[in-house]
Amino acid sequence: MTVQSPIPVHFEQVFPDGAYATGPVEPIMAYDKVTGAKIGQAKHPVTGELMWEIPVHDADPTAKGAAKSVKVKIASAYQPVPPEPITGLPFAPVEFEQMAITPYVVEVMPGRHKVAYSIQARGMTAPLAHQAA
Repeated sequence: MTVQSPIPVHFEQVFPDGAYATGPVEPIMAYDKVTGAKIGQAKHPVTGELMWEIPVHDADPTAKGAAKSVKVKIASAYQPVPPEPITGLPFAPVEFEQMAITPYVVEVMPGRHKVAYSIQARGMTAPLAHQAA
């Protein structure tokens, strides 16, 4: 059995202790599969929306190494704007909406593989933005 599409998940399942935006939202570039040349900004395969990514720090105190820092991909017609940092914090707390993950296999060293996940979302907000409404 293979997974044919992203698996829907809730923000709390991926980031139970919260998440912090640690950098700017950047476009994800698309490349020609034959030549490797850039061919413009990547688009979501189903909706056709532009694809963006933002680096995020997982607030889980038990996360280690590369698991602490991930990039979340966002499908949006316009460049998403991350929330403002809270006074006294170096980064902005963030939550993602309509999340999904796509598992894939990555070779970590010759002959050794592990499962990794691509994290996608349809939007982002400040953590309390959805509770105030």
